[in-house]
Amino acid sequence: MSAEPAADVAVVGLGGLGSAAACWAARMGARVVGLEQFPLGHDRGGSHDHSRLIRLAYHHPDYVRLAATAYDVWGEVERAAGEQLVHLTGGIDMFGPDAPLGRDVYAAGMIEGGAEVELLTGADVSSRWPQLAPPGDVPALAHARAGFIASERATAAHQRLAREAGAQLQDGCAVTAVRPSGRDLLVEAGGRTIRCRSVILSAGAWLNELLEPLGASLPLTVSREQISYLAADDLDRFRPDRFPVWIWHGARTYYGFPAFGERAVKAAEDQGGPEVTARTRSFDPDPEATARLHRFVSELVPGLGPPVLTKTCLYTMTPDRDFVISALPRHPGIVAAVADGHGFKFASLLGRMLAEISLGRTPSPDLERFRADRPALAPGRDPSPARV
Repeated sequence: MSAEPAADVAVVGLGGLGSAAACWAARMGARVVGLEQFPLGHDRGGSHDHSRLIRLAYHHPDYVRLAATAYDVWGEVERAAGEQLVHLTGGIDMFGPDAPLGRDVYAAGMIEGGAEVELLTGADVSSRWPQLAPPGDVPALAHARAGFIASERATAAHQRLAREAGAQLQDGCAVTAVRPSGRDLLVEAGGRTIRCRSVILSAGAWLNELLEPLGASLPLTVSREQISYLAADDLDRFRPDRFPVWIWHGARTYYGFPAFGERAVKAAEDQGGPEVTARTRSFDPDPEATARLHRFVSELVPGLGPPVLTKTCLYTMTPDRDFVISALPRHPGIVAAVADGHGFKFASLLGRMLAEISLGRTPSPDLERFRADRPALAPGRDPSPARV
């Protein structure tokens, strides 16, 4: 195969994170080629569906500050795209007696990170939002700067802005290898070879298939997760201007949204699914997990009935649940991206950071906790996962 004219940056995988990286790299003036093995907007990864949470409620101030910056970056994208992508509803976090981290830990992290927080009880929550019915003595916190991102529209906006800035995005084009070649890199895809200066690998559950031949695989776990849309007795009560996003922290963590994108109300369990691979996963929902979600939500949100629609997705996670936004130590021209589980709220900011790294700039912010060579990712290391 003959090498085609060079690009500055090749982006492999055009989900939420890769599309953002392609957008920002192109807007920074780079020659960008984006490659996606499936049709754009596909449902095989981790960033599809109508909505994803955005909030400042984190236990660690690094993430609180990162989320605050993410709001600013989303604002830039909204202005460039000419459409609203972030919808503020306010947010409620409730902490069951078996929560790994309590309310005070989250409140302290938020305050240190510069976020406003209001401490409540379950009774306060029910009084203010009668759609929610937690136990009256449950600790809770409220934060106004929370809501959801219209995720599918946001990814499409990044792709549109990338193309407007000159990026070439191609779907149906699977990448089979990335190989060093002198100072450049060769990306083999769709029967051709693309020579480029740097590569951003945002391939999600397929990432290690590309890293393993380079001796650079990461300790990643892929799980099949699912979300459900539940019937509402009065859908009007669950409009975004009337119903907040919410999270229940416990031995099992659940979260939910207002009605958006479907005539039903979305809820899910955080990391409740089985370990799978990208090539062996099933698209069929797990009936037991669906029933477990329904039992929980029917008590916490009495106005919701059984699920009318359930979708699956893949989470690709590091052992400590922190992201990877980093050049590879042995291959500095290759930039790895891992941000499933809680990353879509940061997608545009992380995409900008990936673009900066790929172009030899210092990313802003520059966080050590996202490095690919951090101790938690060392072979044989088994850290306790962070709660985020």
